[in-house]
Amino acid sequence: MRGDLEWGGVPGLVRWAAARFADREAVVEGRTRVSYEELGARVERAAAACMANGVRAGDRVAIWAPNTLDWIVSALGAVSAGAVLVPLNTRFKGAEAAYVLARSRAKLLFVTGTFLGTSYVAALRRAAGEPGEAGEPERPGPAPVPTPALSEPSALSAPSAPSAPSSGPLPGLPYLERVVVLADDAPADFRTWKDFLADGEGVGRDEVVRRGASVSGGSPSDIVFTSGTTGRPKGALITHAQTLRGYGIWSELAGLREGDRYLIVNPFFHTFGYKAGIIACLMRGATMVPQPVFDVDTVLANVAAERISVLPGPPTLHQSLLDHPARDAYDLSALRLVVTGAAVVPLRLVERLRAELGVDTVLTAYGLSEASGIVTMCRRGDRPEVIASTSGRAIPDTEVRVVDSSGAPAAPGSPGEVLVRGFNVMSGYFEDPAATAEVLTPDGWLRTGDVGVLDEEGNLRITDRIKDMFIVGGFNAYPAEIEQLLGLHPEIADVAVIGVPDSRLGEVGRAFVVRRPHSALTAEDLITWSRREMANYKVPRTVAFVPRLPRNASGKVVKGDLRGR
Repeated sequence: MRGDLEWGGVPGLVRWAAARFADREAVVEGRTRVSYEELGARVERAAAACMANGVRAGDRVAIWAPNTLDWIVSALGAVSAGAVLVPLNTRFKGAEAAYVLARSRAKLLFVTGTFLGTSYVAALRRAAGEPGEAGEPERPGPAPVPTPALSEPSALSAPSAPSAPSSGPLPGLPYLERVVVLADDAPADFRTWKDFLADGEGVGRDEVVRRGASVSGGSPSDIVFTSGTTGRPKGALITHAQTLRGYGIWSELAGLREGDRYLIVNPFFHTFGYKAGIIACLMRGATMVPQPVFDVDTVLANVAAERISVLPGPPTLHQSLLDHPARDAYDLSALRLVVTGAAVVPLRLVERLRAELGVDTVLTAYGLSEASGIVTMCRRGDRPEVIASTSGRAIPDTEVRVVDSSGAPAAPGSPGEVLVRGFNVMSGYFEDPAATAEVLTPDGWLRTGDVGVLDEEGNLRITDRIKDMFIVGGFNAYPAEIEQLLGLHPEIADVAVIGVPDSRLGEVGRAFVVRRPHSALTAEDLITWSRREMANYKVPRTVAFVPRLPRNASGKVVKGDLRGR
């Protein structure tokens, strides 16, 4: 399927799905049931409101909210107005969110009200309420400048001067002109979702359709911010064509079909939740059932009540489902498709899903934001041991190579760095040519930083992470970023973070800390402080105080020595 040619861009896909699957349920959220035709109308209304609020093609529009119908409508509305979507991790603290908003110079932000007992609006106001609190990213030289309208991937290499900052509601984020709270109440200088939608009533449908039709396959679709060895998030720039082509392939390989009912537990702010979830469902006419928080009891209830047939997610989700003491009280017989990854998948898990729940298709996959979230995938009919021990083979029209330290191809069965080349590879990091040059070779290969092994059939097994990234319950945690945050503590002189095994979450962080002279800082003090300053999955679960960190001749921390402890 070449959806990038069939629909042109995501706005075309939304219009096509609204017509093709008009009466079929598109989204189910509690008692709210929205058909595809109605979803299309809601998205058009949100797009009109974006246009009425000055959003132009190439402007960045951010969203900081959990999995909800409003997330789907506001995000697709922004993209249908030609904007570039910038999803924010719901685990972010205010300062982390403000950094990404400043770095992307987002013009408009959709934000949830209160989620998991936290007021996101209050957190953002604290972080960016005063000039200079959020500011521009900490980097040498002048502030970054935007790409010209972000219309084509080549724009990364031809920056132009930014427009003048506006006088928005948050002085610390001068480029952010409007904040829309996805709730019935909002501070005086923000907008409610209802009032925002009313702004679009003066924009005609024809105008909205023309704006969406102007989006081409080469137009940027979204910027997903990830972190690397610099410790600061970098935005992977992905186009509409890459999104549509990649998830047309994903839908085909997974066997997603019209009439499927898809429980989307994977966060929408993650590529897998948004694209293998929302975009894939639009392509196939599947019903989306968003779940804001992973809770095994809620998953069981939703699967039974909504006759869920598709349930992607990390292995921990499926393991929790299988081991739940009340599992037999729920009718899970509609489940037929599971796609997992992000960690080693025990063979026993694959066997139990098939034997105990009767799941016909269990697949594993591997991807990263810089490659549109999809690189390899198992195929239906693969042997259980292949599904459990590998992430499958390269998707069509892409190449995967494993190379040794000299850059030469590694022999089958030998570990090396995983390289990827194909339509799915990003055009670059947003306004960061230096970081882009570090990971993209002149002939188009993406250096993933992951260590893997290819077998004789081309199946890839990820064995390690060159960049020391570890995965906490399905969330990528980057030591350099955590170390930078911990380094802000006034009693820390030096710090290094590694991932260590954890029976529940797969991996968690362990911090090795050098205290400042005369400091009485305790592990409990530091963990408590960390929970206030960073997303929960980044917080080290244990702390070891050391007199000094092991470093090599060039001054780099030797993390192998730390792991040996």
